[in-house]
Amino acid sequence: MEYREIGKTGLKVSRLSYGASSLGSVFHETDDRVAIKAVHTAVERGMNFIDVSPYYGHYKAETVLGKALKDLDRSDYYLSTKVGRYGKDGVNTWDYSAKRAKDSVYESMERLGIDYIDIINVHDVEFADLNQVVEETLPALVELRDKGVVGHVGVTDLQLENLKWVIEHAAPGSVESVLSFCHYALNDDKLVDFLDFFEENGVGVINASPLSMGLLSQRGVPAWHPAPKPLVEACRKAVQHCAAKGYPIEKLAMQYSVANPRIATTLFSSANPDNVARNIDFISEPVDMQLVEEVREIIGDQKRVSWANS
Repeated sequence: MEYREIGKTGLKVSRLSYGASSLGSVFHETDDRVAIKAVHTAVERGMNFIDVSPYYGHYKAETVLGKALKDLDRSDYYLSTKVGRYGKDGVNTWDYSAKRAKDSVYESMERLGIDYIDIINVHDVEFADLNQVVEETLPALVELRDKGVVGHVGVTDLQLENLKWVIEHAAPGSVESVLSFCHYALNDDKLVDFLDFFEENGVGVINASPLSMGLLSQRGVPAWHPAPKPLVEACRKAVQHCAAKGYPIEKLAMQYSVANPRIATTLFSSANPDNVARNIDFISEPVDMQLVEEVREIIGDQKRVSWANS
């Protein structure tokens, strides 16, 4: 496993990392015992960065992850979680106030059974008043950083422009990392347009969702996926093309996502330990760039087509 530093944080993380959203049964119902084994498999195979959120499964993901972490040495992993986006009884809620952000940090630590969070993120800032994020949420988290409750502060969003705006308007050094999803994958590489900006500001880059939330998978696109139909169809053809060549598109997507050395790590999520092991095996081989170009040609004018977050 190759390790890269997230910006200037000093955190050297595996280039493929574990996203714990699946532990919250956000994609389908999961068996907690199997999910816990998936976490253990990830860490045992060298993945030392785990990302979660109280929003995933409306607190379930953090709760299940906490059970898994009980059997792991705290020095074997870095942990990232979030504030700002929550939910209960199937209803999504948002609260980016300073008080809620601080309270959320301590609540997450209790669910996770830890006393220190390596990176705390403001979650999906497109749902927030960006001025509040800059003037209230981030200062509250920086205060916790100064107290040693959290190690580093980051921001996450689907819209890269929002991440740039927050960094430009926040106090220098407030934002140490960004987590971008669905913008560095076979069908969308928009993230590369922002790498210079992030690096110039000393901000580390975390990529997520190399399968574009299921667009790039043999299982097929989930019914809830917000992608427009032309993009769904283009990705379906790409999946078929890779299958015909005996090269699962999931393998190509994983290899492509971790190949860029300017991106510290890529998060993927699975509650299945076999899938975790398979993806780690995938990235042990170099990416087939010829096949990448063929997939890009198939996707054609649907490249970089995105959608609204929900």
